[in-house]
Amino acid sequence: MRHGKKVNHLGRTDSHRKAMLSNMATSLILHKRITTTLAKAKALRGYVEPLITKSKSDTTHSRRTVFSYLQDKDSTNILFREIAEKVANRPGGYTRIIKLENRLGDNAEMAIIELVDYNTVYNKTGEAAAAKKTTRRRGGKGKAAEAAPVAAVAEETPVAEEAAPAVEAAPEAPAANEENAEKGE
Repeated sequence: MRHGKKVNHLGRTDSHRKAMLSNMATSLILHKRITTTLAKAKALRGYVEPLITKSKSDTTHSRRTVFSYLQDKDSTNILFREIAEKVANRPGGYTRIIKLENRLGDNAEMAIIELVDYNTVYNKTGEAAAAKKTTRRRGGKGKAAEAAPVAAVAEETPVAEEAAPAVEAAPEAPAANEENAEKGE
């Protein structure tokens, strides 16, 4: 029985799991958002959030501790320089997990894990929606007035096109009758 064993092993050995989480944490720090399975995203959240908390105090000891987990100088520098400044006032909860549709091949639950302070989509959505609403209301009346004369011109054009095919269709009809006559119908 698995009493008191909360760690998800993800079907891997201990060394493989640590290496995978280290690589995923490095990717998350570099790209600010990654797509993975839901189980891996939850495991990564528990792996990377303590590292971000340690990065708030920029000491030699904390840098060495974080480097021992990440094993990558570039991501460690980015974590201590850029990310630590943005999350300085946040008391935890540095990542967000958003569920996606299941993967086609094996129906695995997929998710996006991202750093909360680096998501510009949620911040711009409210402002963009308000701007679009006012634009639609003001521009709607002017566009409707302009569209009415264009519609009148468009209605005249198809009438002329319909008349031309009707004239052409008349000579084709006797030819069709001649073919039927040759067949004996």
